[in-house]
Amino acid sequence: MMRNLIQKCSGLGIILILSSGILLPDAAGQKMEQNYGKTPTEMLPYGRYQNAYIYHFQEPMEFLGAGREKPEPTGLTEVRIGVLAPLEGSVLSPQGIQMLNGVTLAAEEANANGGYKGLPFTILPHNDVGLWGAAANEVVKMNDEGAWAILGTIDDINSHVAIRVALKLEIPVVNCGDPDPTYTETNIPWVIRVIADDRQSSYALVNYIHKQKGYDRVAVLRANNRYGRVGVMEFRDAATRIGYPLVLEVRYEDGDTDFKDQLEKIRATNPDVVLLWGNALEMGLIINQMKEMGMDYPIFTSDRAVNPVFIETAGENAEGVVTTCQYNPKADNPKLKAFQEHYRERYGMEPDVFAAHGFDAMNIVVQAIRKAGLNKYLIRDLLTDLKTFQGYQGVTGEIILDASWNDVGPIWMAELHNGDFHFTPATWKIE
Repeated sequence: MMRNLIQKCSGLGIILILSSGILLPDAAGQKMEQNYGKTPTEMLPYGRYQNAYIYHFQEPMEFLGAGREKPEPTGLTEVRIGVLAPLEGSVLSPQGIQMLNGVTLAAEEANANGGYKGLPFTILPHNDVGLWGAAANEVVKMNDEGAWAILGTIDDINSHVAIRVALKLEIPVVNCGDPDPTYTETNIPWVIRVIADDRQSSYALVNYIHKQKGYDRVAVLRANNRYGRVGVMEFRDAATRIGYPLVLEVRYEDGDTDFKDQLEKIRATNPDVVLLWGNALEMGLIINQMKEMGMDYPIFTSDRAVNPVFIETAGENAEGVVTTCQYNPKADNPKLKAFQEHYRERYGMEPDVFAAHGFDAMNIVVQAIRKAGLNKYLIRDLLTDLKTFQGYQGVTGEIILDASWNDVGPIWMAELHNGDFHFTPATWKIE
């Protein structure tokens, strides 16, 4: 009777409805494999005080609609796949182009191996310009153009808009760039994500800063946008639940170059460390200004620091910076090494995290189409079937989807030394 979803409260006489699960005992006293979102038990909402009555996101959302009976169309000359990414007019355009490149490379390799029954996979790139209405319109255009699935995007606001339109149009979406933890909590049964979210990064950083390094006082300087707000929210909540509330959280705007006022406020709090959360350029500029002001604190950042722009901007000032990354680009993985070689030959640059996850996302879509055929509903069934692609080994490593179809596979700590990031597995205790 849904025993993995429900556990009765005792003692307090209240009901808590939470989005995080716990290690619940079953009838035989056994425990579930892990908490929702790989949340450490000590960081669960209200976990120190009371178990919730209902835990959400422990069972996949079903799709009970019609459509699986539709026959495969005839007369097609290609199989179209849409890509929504910030390709121009955005601070995220370099990352969007990398994502599109990774998707395109995967499509080209699939076509070299026969495509789908001899039909080539064709990529339909659409620009994510950072406007809500525009993102919705682009999804409609891709559907009108005959896309069988959509990949992307990076910007979290537009990702949320895009999947709500995809729900109405009933078209599968595989996200390979948005780290917003709430993205898959929309319970839209047409959406999966194959890149770790900011919740995983935050747990890793909280564990590293407070448990491994023993720091107590963290001050945060973040971008004044949803990426900064939601990412830091996960860090702040996790740290607070284990007894380390932030001493200060201040903001800056994308495009800012002077951060003196915010940094003076941080200095006044006398923190042990400073955490930056934003894009590569601004984080690099902040570090430079900190050094100019004599603020010699240990520095931690969000994962967007794993970017040549960050290293070029901050230079030697970034020595020792620690962040996270959703994959290890130096892993001894034959698939990864082959991908990197082909990517360099094809595009004349090193692939980044978005290129690698775009490549994996496209390969998953290709496999789903080859198994299911050209029926969006059957493609959706395969993408969301936790048995089909569970433990998929891609160039980014192992992809593990939880019941909300969110990737909770391994992530990595990244520490910068001599202008180069060095990667180690990120770990934290679940129970």
